[in-house]
Amino acid sequence: MIDDLRFFQVVAASETLTAAARELQCSLPVVSKRLSALERRLDTRLVHRGTRRLVLTSEGELFAARLEPILEQVRELEDVVGHRSGDLRGSIVVQATLGLGRAHIAPLLGEFTARHPRLTVELHTSALPLRPHRREFDLAIHVGTPPDSSLRMRRLAKNRRVPCAAPSYVDSRGMPERIEDLADHDCLVLRENEGDFALWRFGDARHPRQIRVHGRLSSNDGDIVTGWALQGHGVIMRSEWQIRTHLDSGALVRVLPNVPTPPADIYALRADDTHLPRRISELIKHLAARLPDRIAGSAQARTKSATHP
Repeated sequence: MIDDLRFFQVVAASETLTAAARELQCSLPVVSKRLSALERRLDTRLVHRGTRRLVLTSEGELFAARLEPILEQVRELEDVVGHRSGDLRGSIVVQATLGLGRAHIAPLLGEFTARHPRLTVELHTSALPLRPHRREFDLAIHVGTPPDSSLRMRRLAKNRRVPCAAPSYVDSRGMPERIEDLADHDCLVLRENEGDFALWRFGDARHPRQIRVHGRLSSNDGDIVTGWALQGHGVIMRSEWQIRTHLDSGALVRVLPNVPTPPADIYALRADDTHLPRRISELIKHLAARLPDRIAGSAQARTKSATHP
């Protein structure tokens, strides 16, 4: 029964049965057959057939909503048992942005699971925005102001986005002296999430400023945009954690260094529940303790490597 609940939790959170099959790491026919078997046992239809996107029936929506607290009680029981033995048990689903997830969150999760062999952690990296209402994660790592005020958050590391460019670009196009000068420059736009990606923000909470930038190159991949900047194709606005190494080595130079930019700190986000499982609270502590030093350390290590090949 618990396995059926976990199975339908994945189905209900998926856009299609094909997506559910990928998530469950099985074939589409297996998912369809198991769903049909569950519906026969419950003697009710849970999913509308014949639609391109997965649509729950009213009974399916009720079933999905009611199974959440049941599965949470199971996870709490696992925490209690694990606490008595001194081990962390159960599973954690973590969501992070592509670049940060690859560079830092994934290695830190590897460290954490090495310390807790009875714990299972699943990392999802995506350039898509968070969808808290779908409960697709236990913990989300987010850069910048959280998009949903219903989520509880803890700051893991300080960060801000800064404009920068390669010295070769500055030599050929000149250094912008005012924010308004960016309108006449080639700006490399990162089409991330669903915000207004071409609107760059400066200043602080008391004196916010912004400008709409333009450029011939854009991408939804931060590493690609950074690569273009290193090749001298334009100005980028990137997080310090991402480009600090290049600034320290001189491969990129800060543009408008005397103009402040708003903070874009790194947060751990979770649902606003009254109970926080110990496995999640311990993971948050681990990330908060290790992420700042890892970001600073990786930049220093790469700079030394570039200076002393």
